[in-house]
Amino acid sequence: MAQAPYLIPAESVVTEEEIKKSRFITYLAHTSGIEAAKAFVQTIKTRHGDARHNCWAFVAGRPEDSMMWGFSDDGEPSGTAGKPILAQLSGSGVGEITAVVTRYYGGIRLGTGGLVKAYGGGVQQALSVLVSKEKVITSPIYLCCAYNQVPLLEAVMAEYGADVTKADYGADVTLLIEIDSRRVEDFKTCLINRSGDRIRIQDANTAL
Repeated sequence: MAQAPYLIPAESVVTEEEIKKSRFITYLAHTSGIEAAKAFVQTIKTRHGDARHNCWAFVAGRPEDSMMWGFSDDGEPSGTAGKPILAQLSGSGVGEITAVVTRYYGGIRLGTGGLVKAYGGGVQQALSVLVSKEKVITSPIYLCCAYNQVPLLEAVMAEYGADVTKADYGADVTLLIEIDSRRVEDFKTCLINRSGDRIRIQDANTAL
């Protein structure tokens, strides 16, 4: 079953606010995968090594895939930072996103309720100005055809928005393409019908 597209950050966001003399800086960034998310967190921790806390959370894959979620209170009382940050991210409908909230302590305690509000509110504010874009899930397909069939193949590819990622021009033309996974079956049917089943089609994962 083809996976539907989902939203991801189009660009990074940085917001800042002061709450009872504590300075909170919120960073949002596009991070594709858990390793990229952790790397971004480390980048902010290094940048703000003098801060009291660098709390974070990420939704590293599809928005609804909780196996790709993570969070940390980074020294704040348990449940007052990482979870409120994650709650904002997971409720946003945006995937492949990491938030880091840096806190420079101002000497006034906020209490657990105040911390939850500060960390969650900071991310909510950053999300309100986040520009997102749609990530289309694509599927790879191998195509093989004679040289005189290339114009027909290119026309069908253009019609279905397919992109060539690799090409080999030998005795025949072999192409590796990427296409919106929701359109794969229609694309194959169209290609078979128009070429009289003379263009060979193979899913990339079975061709390897």
